[in-house]
Amino acid sequence: MTGVPLRLYNSLSRQIEAFVPIDPANVRLYSCGPTVYNYAHIGNLRAYVFTDTLSRVLTWKGYPLTHVINITDVGHLTSDADAGDDKMEAAARAQAKSIWDVAAHYTEAFKQNIADLNIRAPSRWSVATDHIDDMIAFATQIAPAHCYELDSGLYFDVTTVPNYGALAGGQDDAAAGRIEAVEGKRHPQDFAIWRKSGTHENRQMEWESPWGRGAPGWHLECSVMSKKYLGDQFDIHTGGIDHREIHHPNEIAQNQAHCECAETGANWWMHNNFLVERSGKMSKSAGGFTTLKSLVDKGVHPLAYRLMCLSAHYRSELEFSGEGLAAALTRLKRLVMAVSTLRDRAAADAAAPSKGNAAPYFERLDEAVSDDLNTPKALPVLDEMLADKKLSPAVRLAALADFDAVLGLDLGRLTREDLRIAPAGATLTPQQIAGRLAERRDARAARDFARSDAVRDDLAAAGVEVMDGDPLGWDWKLAL
Repeated sequence: MTGVPLRLYNSLSRQIEAFVPIDPANVRLYSCGPTVYNYAHIGNLRAYVFTDTLSRVLTWKGYPLTHVINITDVGHLTSDADAGDDKMEAAARAQAKSIWDVAAHYTEAFKQNIADLNIRAPSRWSVATDHIDDMIAFATQIAPAHCYELDSGLYFDVTTVPNYGALAGGQDDAAAGRIEAVEGKRHPQDFAIWRKSGTHENRQMEWESPWGRGAPGWHLECSVMSKKYLGDQFDIHTGGIDHREIHHPNEIAQNQAHCECAETGANWWMHNNFLVERSGKMSKSAGGFTTLKSLVDKGVHPLAYRLMCLSAHYRSELEFSGEGLAAALTRLKRLVMAVSTLRDRAAADAAAPSKGNAAPYFERLDEAVSDDLNTPKALPVLDEMLADKKLSPAVRLAALADFDAVLGLDLGRLTREDLRIAPAGATLTPQQIAGRLAERRDARAARDFARSDAVRDDLAAAGVEVMDGDPLGWDWKLAL
């Protein structure tokens, strides 16, 4: 373990607490995964940058880790509470496709986003529809003491467990108002464990159960799969802050019903805050939304978005804007150039002895990330370390491996060429651009400024801005 004790904010206590694992030989982490009815937007993906940072810090600090992320391919309604259609069924109807094909397509797209952001794959991807029998068995166990049956399905009575809603800070009238009424429910916050298929309902995904043919409620899957793979009480459960109000309190209620105890299922409940645009938080239901692919189509490397996320604390709202993303891309370019220069110098001085001690930078990195994953405090430490001429290039490159292990920016591998992504519809490849720039340099050397200007204008017409005098030494950039 590294020297500084890890301290993490616990949404359940609303305090930062010293992290003490249940079993230091196996830290167990569960993260709410995507509902695969559409592409993930970049607000969704912020949650996985946060979770990846947490898992990286735990690993870097020496904890063996078992990490489970679920894939929701059934049961999640168009409301995060108990109203509307199943999102998967609705997507399949809208796209005139098999629901299984819809799930497979968006699952693979999500996993590609994860890879593009250099987010480590979990120990297990856990798919909801692979665990229907487990969900029915779980519901059967808790139903006699905690549930009641209506024509529409099996519902959980939240008054049968202690301190329901404690994670959300207590359910007030406003929170209750987010949960649409279902005829016969005993309390507004009661939620579906199993939803019966309607007499005239044509569902692609439905199963037989003791309560009739239908499908599980959304909240059930996370309780079932986290317990199956991580045990009744594990270390950390993560998700977006929107889960803190309804989904996670409902998980906790199910967990308490299953164990007939006050334990919540996880010792730490951790939540990242929203990514917001000036018009409000990013949301698929609001209409248009920004995907990672749409950023790449504008010529932005995915790791610029990761760096943007790391530049704000995970519990703070992060405003998304074109200006902010451009600033993150510029910062990433500076880092890549600094590392490239170090590589060249280290190669040139291969026979020179290593000089300097990077330990103070390790200590400052450790202090920052051990303070509730304070990545905004860690990033300037990286800048200082790379610029410290008291350390030889070889020592700085070796130290970079630790920063990469924690921050996941992949600077040990990333090159200048990697950052030059052609926008969708670009008419020139980076190689063609390099050739035109060489032609322009020859023209300028020959003082043929008319030819030089003509090449620059040709490039501008193709969406390439020639960056004469750029302090980064970046010859060109593609228009966003």
